[in-house]
Amino acid sequence: HVPLVESGGGLVHAGGSLRLSCAASGRTFSSYGMGWFRQAPGKEREFVAAIRWSVGSTYYADSVKGRFTISRDGPRNAVYLQMNLLKPVDTAVYYCAADLQASSSLEYPAYYDRWGQGTQVTVVS
Repeated sequence: HVPLVESGGGLVHAGGSLRLSCAASGRTFSSYGMGWFRQAPGKEREFVAAIRWSVGSTYYADSVKGRFTISRDGPRNAVYLQMNLLKPVDTAVYYCAADLQASSSLEYPAYYDRWGQGTQVTVVS
């Protein structure tokens, strides 16, 4: 088991930006893909963005396209989520996850093998 650790969450005003980071602690590992999910109070955990490790293909939820950007750093086993033009509706706990099994889809939580503890993002008007 290799834990993932998120950082970069916080409180910002609408229209502001945050950059979330997620990295493996302890031993390094090979990942086929990494993704970001979020969960707001009273709602199900939802897909935000994902990236295929080897080629850098990216995928985004419709709600964040054009505002969020996912990127990777292979040597650090790290993934980042740049969030711009934040809205109050983006308020949620954000989780990063790693797919170690070359899953066919990166848009569903069940396909991921490792998860971080989550980091709170709060956007106020």
